[in-house]
Amino acid sequence: MNFFFRPKGIALIGASATPFKGGNSILKNLITGFDCGIYPVNPKYETIEDVRCYPTVADVPDPVDLAIVFVPAPHVPAIVRACADRGIKGVMIESGGFSETGEGGAALQRELLEIRKETGIRLWGPNCMGLVDAVKRYVFSFVSPMIWQEGLTPGDVSLVVQSGMLSGAFLMDLMTHGVMGISKVCSIGNKMDVDECDLLEYLVDDPDTGAIGLYLEAIPDGRRFTEICRRSKKPVVLLKGGRSEVGAKAAMSHTASLSGNGAVIRGALAQSGVTEANDFKQMMDISRALAAFPDTAPKRDARVAVLTYTGGAGIVSVDFMDGLGLAPALLSEESRAKLKTVFPEWMPISNPVDLWPAVERNGAEKTYGVALDAVCSDPGVDAVLIHAFAGGFALKPDLAGMAETAKGAGKPVFIWLLGTIDAAKEFHQEAQELGMVVYREVYRAVECMGALFNRPLPAASEIPSARAVSLDEAQEKILSESAGALDEHFSKKLLSAAGIFVVEERIVKTPEAAEKAASEFGLPVVMKGLLPGEVHKTEKNLVRLDIRSFEDVRQIFDELTREMDSRGEILIQPYVKGDLELIAGLVNDPQFGTCVMCGFGGILAEVIADVAFAMAPLSHEEALALIRRLKAQKLLDGFRGAPAVDREALAQTLVQLGDLGATNEKIEQVDINPLIIRDGSPIAVDASVILGEKP
Repeated sequence: MNFFFRPKGIALIGASATPFKGGNSILKNLITGFDCGIYPVNPKYETIEDVRCYPTVADVPDPVDLAIVFVPAPHVPAIVRACADRGIKGVMIESGGFSETGEGGAALQRELLEIRKETGIRLWGPNCMGLVDAVKRYVFSFVSPMIWQEGLTPGDVSLVVQSGMLSGAFLMDLMTHGVMGISKVCSIGNKMDVDECDLLEYLVDDPDTGAIGLYLEAIPDGRRFTEICRRSKKPVVLLKGGRSEVGAKAAMSHTASLSGNGAVIRGALAQSGVTEANDFKQMMDISRALAAFPDTAPKRDARVAVLTYTGGAGIVSVDFMDGLGLAPALLSEESRAKLKTVFPEWMPISNPVDLWPAVERNGAEKTYGVALDAVCSDPGVDAVLIHAFAGGFALKPDLAGMAETAKGAGKPVFIWLLGTIDAAKEFHQEAQELGMVVYREVYRAVECMGALFNRPLPAASEIPSARAVSLDEAQEKILSESAGALDEHFSKKLLSAAGIFVVEERIVKTPEAAEKAASEFGLPVVMKGLLPGEVHKTEKNLVRLDIRSFEDVRQIFDELTREMDSRGEILIQPYVKGDLELIAGLVNDPQFGTCVMCGFGGILAEVIADVAFAMAPLSHEEALALIRRLKAQKLLDGFRGAPAVDREALAQTLVQLGDLGATNEKIEQVDINPLIIRDGSPIAVDASVILGEKP
């Protein structure tokens, strides 16, 4: 990928002499920042912008290993083939008019992929805005050259953005406000060849990148993406578009991308150590927070000291912490003693630390300096939130001194800033140059601090191996020859083979056999009618619960037989009454492969809709982490006297379920509903396995 990021020479095909046209903007950006050979290609001109122009790419001299193409879509395939014949390694196609426009454009895109397959040339785009590298000052894009007037502010956050114009909007916003530095912005558009995985892999090893933020509408190779994230020592933040049904439709019309199930994606990302964002600015703000403090370890209920000039904002900050996995620190006696040296005698000291009376007495520089030193030295403080104001009230602290104190303490310091427009911008830029993170909203400051301390970490850098599930000959035969839904009885035989504890049960052929089974199990019992291919037995009136007499057993046998027109079988099992109903399941996701699900069942399934997913196979630690991602943890810990769920046993069930799916490709879905928790342990009382089509 180096020829995209560090080319030795660039051929610009579609260079234009007309100001404000894309081909002219690309050339001006190359001339301004690129320090190697620039070769415009357009047979209409001998020179453009005082740079020699070439009639064809074949005429371009060496060295050249990258071509940027900005011509109408129908001409692109021939140009790409000519680039391959010329020996150019990569082409950045910034033209639109491909799969995002319909079948005609999709056909052109397929033709380009055939050329890629034949020649080995790498293709970036199409329908994108290319690459901007603020550190090296490379702008391989038709973004307006006015960004040079505003100034490219280098930083250590790199962005990968699927939407072309969105990446341009990011750049213009960042450059004109000047309050966040970037390393690279990569716009990949339709990503027909070079995709987020290729770029992520490159950026993980890029010395100029400290954190990676991505906006993606689809992750077709979810497994590769998550494997890279698991191995990455750099934080990855993702904003996923198209998670809702409406959003997914919008994604298809935008870049012809398909969007996966939101719950599956959330689980796979959390399992891989990826932090999710909910909007564009949040993605960037969290990314710069994670990049700023690479050595800060995650910590539950991290303790925060708040230094404020207004008590009201201090209270609001603490309120926000409560919902974001943070807690106000309890200051030590040593810290209080240091603070007393600048506080008036009548002023009580607490956290949040209201600095205004001390500022009136000593000035902002001394007060903020002493206060920050006190809380940074406090072993009971994990991080500091400073409230600052620029442009009035004599509140500006000594930023350089604070940066030195924070660096020496090795603790994250976040700043929430208010102020007049010019003074606040100057403060923000100065703080940025000193490596301090500043936010203009107090919630965002607390939110990013919470993201730093509560970011997910992968249990291991590699996906664990699945344990093969031993099936008997009859089970193997059914799996290989069947398709669609298997009946409940056989489904549970598969679960049992995987080591999952299932309820005892029996198929009965006569009322007498049903009565005998009920006698052996002990009343009450459950009876079910099993119809071939039918998953939803309750909707078909084929389930009878809590049967308490042998007379009812015989009567219900006859009723179920009539309901099924004697076409199915009747299953009888003990009536298991538990303390909690869960759901466990498995789905074969097109992006992330086999994924395991766990959530709350029964009436809670509809009331709280609390489920979590993770990719299979699972390690035991990953299964425990999946369980921890459920929101209603109090129910698992034993609510109102109920026994707590045996998390180790539940995790083992999820591991075994994942192994069953990961080692049997025919299994498309598994539902265990309900998974009853009895005396803390899980037991599957109903289940269905759905197979894919026959090979």
